[in-house]
Amino acid sequence: MGGPGGLREVRRLCHWGPLVALSVVIVCSATAIADAVLWYWPLDTAGGSVNFIMLLNWTVMILYNYFNAMFVGPGYVPLGWTPEKSQDCMYLQYCKVCQSYKAPRSHHCRKCNRCVMKMDHHCPWINNCCGYQNHASFTLFLLLAPLGCIHASFIFVMTMYTQLYNRISFGWSSVKIDMSAAKRDPRTIIPFGLSAFAASLFALGLALGTTIAVGMLFIIQAKDRIQYYQTDETFIFPYDMGSKWKNFKQVFTWSGIPEGDGLDWPVREGCHRYSLTIEQLKQKADKRVRSVRYRAIEDYSGVCCPVTKGVKTFFTTPCTEEPRIALSKGDLILATRGLKHWMYGEKILNSAGDGGIRERGWFPRKCVEKCQYDSETDQPVDGEKKSR
Repeated sequence: MGGPGGLREVRRLCHWGPLVALSVVIVCSATAIADAVLWYWPLDTAGGSVNFIMLLNWTVMILYNYFNAMFVGPGYVPLGWTPEKSQDCMYLQYCKVCQSYKAPRSHHCRKCNRCVMKMDHHCPWINNCCGYQNHASFTLFLLLAPLGCIHASFIFVMTMYTQLYNRISFGWSSVKIDMSAAKRDPRTIIPFGLSAFAASLFALGLALGTTIAVGMLFIIQAKDRIQYYQTDETFIFPYDMGSKWKNFKQVFTWSGIPEGDGLDWPVREGCHRYSLTIEQLKQKADKRVRSVRYRAIEDYSGVCCPVTKGVKTFFTTPCTEEPRIALSKGDLILATRGLKHWMYGEKILNSAGDGGIRERGWFPRKCVEKCQYDSETDQPVDGEKKSR
């Protein structure tokens, strides 16, 4: 793990996402293993052995797929990449950062600062993008984590129930719980006192929360990621092979290596090889037409939750890792979407027309005012009322 690559991977771990995710896995797994020994001793019965082996298996498989998704990465479009046929360049977008064309299904990630093959999204929990190479590992992690947490939750509940039941003394006038020792089980492998009970209860909460949160992510990830656009034309997603099984086989293979090279993709019958990129170019042009020009009337430092821009702006900051852009009075911004107290757009740093360099991000709505246009382009941002 030496050299620049190894250092980069260590830095990938030193992020709040992996630290939180791995802490949850370690706490739930360690507590579940200790509780499994207390509840169902693995060396006495076949059921106890199966329970213990399954618990270890969940942990190993969850960590294996998690680290695969993190360290294998999504795969990047080669720097300077161009299609084999030069005439195909007209169907593709050009990335000024990577100095290459964006291959079909690829997208430039501002976090990774590279064009990612078959980019799905940048996931903070693995501090990496989910894309062509790690799509299967990421999806398996989202599936195995809730299953493992459900098993661990069952162990937590059964351990707390049996241990408390063994410590209850029933009297004529009162019921007492003695946490110092079990009254009906002479074997004390691991001490189970108040601290162990609190740890099991805490781990149960983590496991249930993870089951709900990660389970919802898996359901979203498992759905067909087809984008529908509001245009007059009927758009057919070209990479839907017509059956879920065929789509499944493109991601999950026996070798663990996804099909293809991440640059060229099979398309369904009747679709052009660049159907999606052509549609993306249309949408990009339409988005630029619908953009509204604003001028900054206040300075904004670019902080996530600005204290000086009002209480509502502070508490309604967008829940996203998308960047904020700093504004100086007089800056011009092309806004493309907006919330009640925030807007998203591109700051024009060089007013040389379409070739200008732009910086995108969120900024407080109260820091800008709308520029005056002719009536044909004077349109409100999505989500903005026509009368303000």
